[in-house]
Amino acid sequence: MFKPEEMAKIELISLGRYKDNLLTYLHEKGAIEIREVDVKFTQKDVPNEFYRKATSYSISISRLIDFLKTHKKEKGGGIKEFIFPPEKEKKVYKYRGIEQLIKDVEAFLEKVEPEIKAVEGKLNAVQTGIERIKTDIAILELLSALNIEVEYLKPTDMLEIVVGLVERDKYKPLMKDLRETIGNRFVDISKELKDKYLVVFVFLREDYEKANPVLAKHSLERLEIPEGEGTPKDLITKYNEKLKEKEWELKKAKKEAEWLSEQYYEEILFYHELMENERDKAAILNNLARTNMTFALTGWIPKRNISDVIEGIKRITEGKVYINIKDPTPEELDEIPIKLKNLKFIEPFEMLTEMFGVPKYNEFDPTPIMAFTYSFFFGFMLTDFMYGLIIGIVAALLIKGHKHLRDGTWRFANILLFSSFFTMSLGIMFGSYFGNALDLAGFHVPRLLDTMREALTVLEIALAIGLIHMFIGYTLGFIVKLKNGEIKDALVEQLSWMFIIIAVILFVISERYSGFLTPAEGLFVVGFILFVLSELKNGGLAALLIISDFFGFVGNWLSYARLMALALATSGIAMVVNILVQMIWGVKIGAVPIGIAVGIVLFIGGQFFSTAINALGAFVHSLRLHYVEFFGTFYSGEGRKFEPFRAKREVSKLELNLDLKLKA
Repeated sequence: MFKPEEMAKIELISLGRYKDNLLTYLHEKGAIEIREVDVKFTQKDVPNEFYRKATSYSISISRLIDFLKTHKKEKGGGIKEFIFPPEKEKKVYKYRGIEQLIKDVEAFLEKVEPEIKAVEGKLNAVQTGIERIKTDIAILELLSALNIEVEYLKPTDMLEIVVGLVERDKYKPLMKDLRETIGNRFVDISKELKDKYLVVFVFLREDYEKANPVLAKHSLERLEIPEGEGTPKDLITKYNEKLKEKEWELKKAKKEAEWLSEQYYEEILFYHELMENERDKAAILNNLARTNMTFALTGWIPKRNISDVIEGIKRITEGKVYINIKDPTPEELDEIPIKLKNLKFIEPFEMLTEMFGVPKYNEFDPTPIMAFTYSFFFGFMLTDFMYGLIIGIVAALLIKGHKHLRDGTWRFANILLFSSFFTMSLGIMFGSYFGNALDLAGFHVPRLLDTMREALTVLEIALAIGLIHMFIGYTLGFIVKLKNGEIKDALVEQLSWMFIIIAVILFVISERYSGFLTPAEGLFVVGFILFVLSELKNGGLAALLIISDFFGFVGNWLSYARLMALALATSGIAMVVNILVQMIWGVKIGAVPIGIAVGIVLFIGGQFFSTAINALGAFVHSLRLHYVEFFGTFYSGEGRKFEPFRAKREVSKLELNLDLKLKA
């Protein structure tokens, strides 16, 4: 806790024949972040034909998945499935090497792919046919305005017939240009529509080549005349019958697609996941070095996993392996991947730290402090027992439902549950239960502090909390810099603000106890001198930056006033809802007390809305106070997150053909 997981560098050389099994073991184990080997006397490894096939099959299978997913009948869903997602059953695959896996995938695709492609082709053909018929019907509906038999609109040996639409403002210029180009050697029929003209031109073949550029110049939108004989209205009836036949064919093809999806979707997902993981392994090969007989890899591993992983490596390679484990050097400080290490109940808060950035290897991990302060700030901003209870119940349900997944929703729910305890505790302190609902109902609610009536006191508490929070940050920064040998920076950049904060606190105390004034003045002067010394390194800009940075500190401190502001907002919105309910509560229509029914709906809806909107505000602003005001005092977040070479298993489980049990 407070420090990232201790890491070590691992270097490994073994025989090439063990490479596939060893990579598979490391992939399933997920304990090593493999880095690129610095090649000098050897060559980089490259994927063999089977790994290249895995990449190709991964892409082709994903296309099959996209098609089947479109026609898959959805089961479940809704809020219940969101809260309690079903656990996916994992199908076991006995791994006997990449070559055998590719053969199994090819056998599966040989059986399934033609069936799926055939139905997909049929669907595409029918859908294309339907769109064509609909287009023809739309054209016939336009032509029905002319009431000319369709066969008369087709070209002949001597005549070229053009049917199309032209913009209203281009119709007259078009006719003028045609007459200037070919005289009166054409026949035209036109019908004015809304903002366009429907026109039919009849040209002699010999004049068409001259007329065609004129039609293009005026943007004539040509209509392709549908096949058939008779008037447009007669053909519309026939085409509607064709459309019904095609729609029946489409329905039948969709049922075939649904059947295929039911038969093969889960199995295709299974093989796709197998190929995706092999693709992942293929991508890592570029980080390895090889000779004709051997291969080498290097990477980072948490120290607590070393003995377990090495034991597995030795059993896979039958002891024919060279392994070198060494501690990181100061020169590798920026290269060490960071894996956070905290107590179980604090682990979910690592998500908030990682959103900003993980610490460097020689920095403090702020997660343990953030777990408390973030939850406290959230509760202070929400400040209502019932709101906290609602959030706590929802969070507890999500935790229970997502426990088997341990996903982002599960971690976020844990954060909300922890924060809800602070919300309920502070709600009791402020005497807020759906705002002032109990007061309006005639109950006596004990409270240590009234948010609305004692806003100035709440502001003073918020600013005091801000000073303490910032002081903790500067203290952590001071300790880190001392530990890393940066004594000068620790004194002028961190200790200076620590003295100033202590001085401010003593100034406040001296309002009641005069004996604290002198030490307050002394600490402030010392702190300010150290602060000025830290700015002198900026040369000519020092004077300007002294003013800027000092008032920047003041601005950061005053930013904690948002604790009071959001607490007031929560109480205010809840109070508005309660007042509206009180206003309509006694409304009656005759003997029917409709105000009670409407009031209950308004109260429930309004308070749930207030819970949601204020919880969102508390979540965002609590993060802001940490990311800007708190982290700005000591934390860079410029570390590299530990990204182990790890298989992604949702629907598959690999059973290695080895005398080795893989630990999860």
